[in-house]
Amino acid sequence: MDRAISSATQNRRKLRRWLLLLAGLVVAAVALLAFRSVLRPSIRRAQFLTATAEIGDIEASLTAAGLIIPGHEAVITSPIQSSIRRVALQVGEKVQPGQTILELDKDLTTTALAKLQDGQQQNRNKNSQLQLSLEKALNDLRSQQLVQQVKVRSLQSALRDEQYLLKIGGGTAESVRQAELNLKVAQLELQRLHEQIRNQQAANAADVRELGFTMQIQDRSIAELASQLAQADISSQQPGVLTWVNEDIGATVQQGDPLARVADLSSFRVRATISDAYADALHPGAAVVVRLNDTDLRGTISTVSPAVDKGTVTFYARLIEDHHPALRSNLRVDVFVVTSSQRQVLRVKNGAFYQGGKEQQVFVLHDGKAERRTVRFGESNLDYVQVLSGLRLGDEIVVSDMKDYLGTPSLIIKE
Repeated sequence: MDRAISSATQNRRKLRRWLLLLAGLVVAAVALLAFRSVLRPSIRRAQFLTATAEIGDIEASLTAAGLIIPGHEAVITSPIQSSIRRVALQVGEKVQPGQTILELDKDLTTTALAKLQDGQQQNRNKNSQLQLSLEKALNDLRSQQLVQQVKVRSLQSALRDEQYLLKIGGGTAESVRQAELNLKVAQLELQRLHEQIRNQQAANAADVRELGFTMQIQDRSIAELASQLAQADISSQQPGVLTWVNEDIGATVQQGDPLARVADLSSFRVRATISDAYADALHPGAAVVVRLNDTDLRGTISTVSPAVDKGTVTFYARLIEDHHPALRSNLRVDVFVVTSSQRQVLRVKNGAFYQGGKEQQVFVLHDGKAERRTVRFGESNLDYVQVLSGLRLGDEIVVSDMKDYLGTPSLIIKE
């Protein structure tokens, strides 16, 4: 027979059901909160870098690859065709004017100089012989001229005698005409000798000048070769530091081949190259910024090469501090050619976030979240980007690459 359930038992059963229901609700709430937390995107603070919008100057620039070179560098070339006999100084040593850097073999040039000098002595002998020969020929003509002058005077006297005889009736007209003819022929012969002497004198002078020119050319060749021989001990005309020398002892060098470089390392300049697409932006006097390590040095473009080599243009820049302690010869640097300048504008530091467009999405930090925002940008350089709209002074933005989160309106920042 069934018994009635007591009130206490019924109350315990009701309480147990309510407790189980309440526990289920609590578990469901916790699970829902955990699920929502998993669904909301987040990012750790250590995963990105930030920068704050600030007021400052910004210079738009083009980037070029630069190389520090000495302000003044002398290239010493071989004065003769020879071979290297001895290297007296090593790279890095200081050089004084006239100090020997290396010596060349002089034997071949000494032999060539001796041949030239012997040839010149032969020319002098030829000149003496020519003078004697020409003078003899001229003297022969002058002797003939004197004889002919005597003959003319004799024929003139004979003509006068025939004319006198004809006058007194002791001669004939035929004798007078014959005397006149003989005199005319003699005078023409005398005139021919006059012309021949004049021509001989002109020819003599021309022959003497020609040989004189040959001797002058030979003298210059001898002087030039003697000067080259004196320079075979290679030295510098200015003080400096030896930056390069051909150390291949015994190597053959041709006249004009570079043998050494001596640089004045008290000042430096920059040689830079840039794509020919930016050639129109290069002109003498344009401002540049040279960055080496953490140091920025300002300067101006001095010259621009008119030629394009493999798609690049070369230009040179003078530095205001051309003796800065950080400058080293052959040091590679970044060169920024300033194209425009903006003063006291809103800017942020450049970073991986900036894609070079005028408008793009960035993440701004606010109340523990990174919120996506559209920002318009203006001029830019390697360090800063100008902000035209979308940010205010003091806004902190993410400057790391956030392209994987561009579809997310906001991110929770976790420590």
